[in-house]
This record gives sequence, structure tokens and C-alpha cells, in this order.
Amino acid sequence: MKLAEFELIERLTRGLKPNEHVTLGAGDDCAVLDLGVPGQEVLFKTDAVVEGVHFTRDACFQRVGRKALARCLSDVAAMGGRPSAALVTLGLADDYRVEDLEALYEGIRSLASQYGVAVVGGETTRNPGGLFVSISLIGLVPKGKSARRSGAKVGDAIFVSGRLGGSMDGKHLDFEPRIEQGSWLCECHAIHSMMDLSDGLAGDLRHILKASGVGAELFARSIPVSLEARRRSRLGEGAKPALLAALTDGEDFELLFTVAARDAVRVLDSWKSRFPEVLLSCIGRVLEGAGLRIRDRLGIRELNAHGYVHFSES
Repeated sequence: MKLAEFELIERLTRGLKPNEHVTLGAGDDCAVLDLGVPGQEVLFKTDAVVEGVHFTRDACFQRVGRKALARCLSDVAAMGGRPSAALVTLGLADDYRVEDLEALYEGIRSLASQYGVAVVGGETTRNPGGLFVSISLIGLVPKGKSARRSGAKVGDAIFVSGRLGGSMDGKHLDFEPRIEQGSWLCECHAIHSMMDLSDGLAGDLRHILKASGVGAELFARSIPVSLEARRRSRLGEGAKPALLAALTDGEDFELLFTVAARDAVRVLDSWKSRFPEVLLSCIGRVLEGAGLRIRDRLGIRELNAHGYVHFSES
């Protein structure tokens, strides 16, 4: 028997017991721990990139290393925190080249330096199936200020940063984690829920809805579609429509959050003033009940599209 990815995670983590240090366990972008740091809580995250899934052998290894750390940084950003220290685990294929690994570490070091992250150790092991890079990261967030997936409220406005879709044209290796934006949102605004977009808007928004016990409606005309997704949609047979790509491609690593409707204009205006180089779009609203709908020129209908799934149920 096989289960779909998130059903498997739910089954494996069922019954895991926290201890007195755990403020938030499995099920969000990061775990939240209270380890006695004055005024702060600790964010704890691990992530991996795998050859053949997240990158190919002919990829630039410096960009692969950068992506491996950036994925964890994006999760810390989605909780409103700032990163602190990381461990790096490498699984090496039998035909690995030292030059490739040095380039990979250069990508890690460069991004770590940019965000003040100390790389403090790790592990190496053999993996005949190909290279994988696993990063464990800790960060800090002001006590009681971490954003969760579970706080969306009926009537909230739904926002997303950046433009979505077409990430495999290069963005998936070169994206900028939204550390400053995530921290600013949590410290300066009453954000109700937030996460980063790794598996596509149509899939990831459903995680917020499920955790919060609510539904939502998306406004098709407001979803910010990337130039790459639009270009691909013009390629002809086999290419996704641009909007579908924005909903389902994944690897966008933008911030998805909800805020009370009364605060929406203030958040949008403040964002434009503080981060003029990063687009922010109001793309929908939170509703009572369950499910995800989309409003387009044909009316309102259930959204059947889903995001990227690492493996399916069978």
C-alpha cells in the first residue's frame, strides 16, 4: 500500500509526543521550541534536495547548494523568523567529483553569509542512487510572534508575494528567500496565517485552509502570473495555460498569508513603501465551510487543480 505525501506524513507523525520545550510540533513550516532564550523562540527546520527530483546532474552545483539552504530559509521566513545556524548532510553517489561538491558548498556559503547563517557541521554518507543535500536549520523569532498555518479567519484577505509559475526556467535555483518580508509582516502587522509556496498555490493554500478549518475563494484575475509561465503557455501543444501553471507548478518560494480584511489596504500600502521591488497581490478571501473555489469570467466554481505531489496514493 502507498499513501499520498501528506497522508503519509500524517500517519507517520500520529502519536508523536512533545516535551516541555515544544510550542509547535509537526505540521507547519517549522517546529517552534521554547529553549529558554530570553524573549525568543527557536525555529527548527530540515529540508532536502535530491538529484533527479529537485535538480539534474548537469545543473550548476553552486546554484544547487544555494537552493538547498534557501529552501530552509524560506520556511523560516514563513514563520516570521530570522535564521541562525545550519547543519549540512551530503549523500554522495559513487562517481561524485570533489570539484562539484566544492561548488555546491560555495553556493551554501555565499547565501549563508548573506543572511548571517553559521554553517556549524553536518554529515557525509554514501548514496548510490545519486546526490542529495539535507540541511537542518535553526532560527529565532520573537516570543509569541511566529506565524502559523492554522490562524486564517473567515473574511480574511489572502495575499501572495511575487509572481507564480514557470519556476523551472531558473527561479527554482535562484529564488530569494523572503526573510525580511516575513519578519516585517509578523512584527509590524497582525498576520493571521502564513506559509511559503513550495508545491504550488492550489496545493499549499489548502494546507492553510485545512489547518484553519475554513474555505476560500480565489480571484483568477488577481493571481500574479510570471512572465516565464506566460511564455511557456505560448509554446503550443503540451504547455500549461499560464494561470494553471501559476496555480500548480510549485517551487515559487513566495509568501502566502492571510490578514483581516480591514487591515488589507494598510498592509498593501505599507508593503509597497517598504518593499517596492517585490510585488504583493490580494488574490482572494477566506470563507466559511470547506473547499477552494475560483472566480473567473465564467463565474464561481470549485478549483480542481492541485499543486505538485511528490508521490501519489496507490
